[in-house]
Amino acid sequence: MSGLAMTGTTPAGAAPLLRITGLCKRFGGLTALDGLDLELWPGEVLGLIGPNGSGKTTLFNVVSGALPADGGRIEYQGRPLLGLRPHQVCRLGLARTFQITKPFPNLSTRDNVLVGAFNRTRDPRAAGRVADEVLAFVGLAAQGASDARALTVPQRKRLELARALATRPRLLLLDEVMAGLTPREHDDLIELIARIRAQGVTLFVIEHAMKVIMSISDRVAVIHQGRKIAVGAPREVARDARVIEAYLGEEYRFAGAP
Repeated sequence: MSGLAMTGTTPAGAAPLLRITGLCKRFGGLTALDGLDLELWPGEVLGLIGPNGSGKTTLFNVVSGALPADGGRIEYQGRPLLGLRPHQVCRLGLARTFQITKPFPNLSTRDNVLVGAFNRTRDPRAAGRVADEVLAFVGLAAQGASDARALTVPQRKRLELARALATRPRLLLLDEVMAGLTPREHDDLIELIARIRAQGVTLFVIEHAMKVIMSISDRVAVIHQGRKIAVGAPREVARDARVIEAYLGEEYRFAGAP
């Protein structure tokens, strides 16, 4: 699925798009990220799993500039990210979505997407073209003039993707984009994610739906208590004893993990 030539777990002839080294984040006496190391390669889909409270969303918040780090280093395309504000990170080509969708309710669906497009251009006509293109791509062209508050949950998920895509990212962080959806809606978004990837976007995906994460990911990283405990191909990770103990549970093993 990836189209990457791999040497072990490393794409041959490539440099990491995102490199995280020794990353630490504390909230008072709680250590949310504890010396985390992780690399993301151009063109891949990296899944991120772990128990609730393991540090997954905190990692996304630090990478995207929403939270400061307490130690370590993050490099995107070889450039340090720590210390940049979210809009500065976004302009470098790194965008994210949020698990709880929060569109601007008093704006139309199209105007919500324009907010993302204006991160790249000040020209209203150019931004409008991007918004219309992205709305069509995610399947919301017919809802462009509707108030965002009127959208269904699946449509809001697509709007969340559209706003991020309108910033023209090279790397897209997806935080539980499948949460609250039915299995059929999962399948629809899996297909959309595949089309996003086919446009050349690298994806870093937090997801609790194991069928989804195993089907879309080239590699899966597992964190527990802010530390990486495993990373590798989905089938390998699903059979790792540390992962089963910390997250998947014995019932996953006996249910016939992939």
